[in-house]
Amino acid sequence: MRPKTIPTKPDPTPLMDNPLDFAIRERDRDTMQMVRDALQRKQVMLAYQPVVRADTPNPPAFYEGLIRVLDDTGRIIPARDFIEVVETDEMGRVLDCHALELGLEALAQEPTLRLSINMSARSIGYPRWMQILNYGISQDETIAERLILEITESSAMLMPDIVTAFMRDLQALGISFALDDFGAGFTAFRFLKNFYFDIVKIDGQFIRNIQDDTDNQVLTQALVSIAEQFEMFTVAECVETAEDAEFLRKIGVDCLQGYHFGAPTITPPWHIADQERRA
Repeated sequence: MRPKTIPTKPDPTPLMDNPLDFAIRERDRDTMQMVRDALQRKQVMLAYQPVVRADTPNPPAFYEGLIRVLDDTGRIIPARDFIEVVETDEMGRVLDCHALELGLEALAQEPTLRLSINMSARSIGYPRWMQILNYGISQDETIAERLILEITESSAMLMPDIVTAFMRDLQALGISFALDDFGAGFTAFRFLKNFYFDIVKIDGQFIRNIQDDTDNQVLTQALVSIAEQFEMFTVAECVETAEDAEFLRKIGVDCLQGYHFGAPTITPPWHIADQERRA
């Protein structure tokens, strides 16, 4: 006779929702809905941060226009709460469209401005994005040569052949390109010589406290050497102290960006300068 076995109840734990996981999912869902609503209402703006020459900090070489999304109370929704999710969603394409439109408007309003705008490689071929670009650069023959498009390293590596052709076509119009977060995304260096980026922006993880961090000193010097080999202009991101700025200048970094030189501001700095001159 087969021995009797006591039936066991299935473990209910996998079916139970962890309260913390549930709370995080609900928060993320609410955040994404706020972003979706904000984009529909065009509750977006640019914050401008200066990028300065290492040898001559004033005036800024150019500004980076950083997109800001506002909730229905007018508060900024932190980009870290949604940026990775929208990257693979159509909301990311819409966000790129808004950023480009605002950037082109700023360039049209201020003839001395040079401005960089972020975009994802996934927005290449998005019809609305190209329509905005073509219309914007047609309004003023100087806009194209004052526009810099920043593409993240990880985004560019997804489709190197498409990015290369896209850059070649727009560089022929005078537009410049920057490789953002250089060093963070494990660039396939065999593609780097084919990209012809005008600028590389060294990721902030290598720059913070570089004056005292020997590992970051070696890594940053290597990245600068690579950029020099391919005749690419270098920008160090997240420069926060005078000591770090001086070290970067000595190793040959061309431009610096970070809170040491100015935080992003939604009030265009050139407007402030005009007001001070008139006062």
